[in-house]
Amino acid sequence: MSKHTKAVQDNDFIMLPVVDFVFKLLFGDIKHKERLISLLSAILRLPEKEFEGIEIINTELPRMFEEDKKGILDIRARFSGGKQVDIEIQVLPSVFMAERTLYYLGKMYTTQVKEGETFHALKKCIAINIVDYEFLPVNKMHTVYHLNEDETGHRLTDVVEVHFCELKKVREGTGITDMNDPSIDWMKFIGARTKGEMEIMAETNETIRDAFNYLQVISNDEQKRLEYEARQLWLMDQRTREKVARDEGMKEGIEKGIEKGIEKGIEKGIERGALQATTGIVKNLRSMGMKASDIARVTGLTEEEIKNIK
Repeated sequence: MSKHTKAVQDNDFIMLPVVDFVFKLLFGDIKHKERLISLLSAILRLPEKEFEGIEIINTELPRMFEEDKKGILDIRARFSGGKQVDIEIQVLPSVFMAERTLYYLGKMYTTQVKEGETFHALKKCIAINIVDYEFLPVNKMHTVYHLNEDETGHRLTDVVEVHFCELKKVREGTGITDMNDPSIDWMKFIGARTKGEMEIMAETNETIRDAFNYLQVISNDEQKRLEYEARQLWLMDQRTREKVARDEGMKEGIEKGIEKGIEKGIEKGIERGALQATTGIVKNLRSMGMKASDIARVTGLTEEEIKNIK
């Protein structure tokens, strides 16, 4: 063990894969691409040989909205034939999840073409969203969307594809309409809340077992655990801030007696709480000895923004 890695002795503790920081450690390392390939194969229902030559590419996109985590995708990969896939894990409910998905998908698709090239350079782009809340009003935990004609069902083109996997429905046993869906085992593992649940899923296949074993290793790494707990703190603050904002918005909306008041109140509440909460988190992480680069990975801020917080 190196001098930079200290073990944390806690046999019951394990990081949750649903936290984006952990998800990227599990599936975003090309040195362990078999995990990513197994997950993609299960969700897209394609044989693993389709992913030979897969590479993980730059995940940064232009930042347009505050909630975009500075425009960085969780995992972005390219297949040998040129197709691209973006995998996002989302634990905080977002009203604009569909729009956010299409924005990222559109960016992936349009930035493929360089000056002087033709539309032939455009390859298929796939967006996969794994969400830890009930998002769609359909009785399916895994939904897939394409560009189809309304009445005939004719597919205009196959260049874009969107998947939603809802962990809440998997956890509650609802929406599993196809027991042969190969993504179920992975979703149960990613959505597991306890070490025992993960151990059960680790018995389903060798790659999930490998992911479980890796989770146990990083869960005993002091630095990674510090980053994980910091990310959990950030998520908790986000949930609290959104609840306060919504409560304030409802109050203001009732006073005004119009729906616009609710929307405006929520917006004001978020604005009031955002800077204060983020500043407090950065200061706390600094006091714990965390480096600016690690704080950036946890909070979504840039290192420059972190340095400017006094």
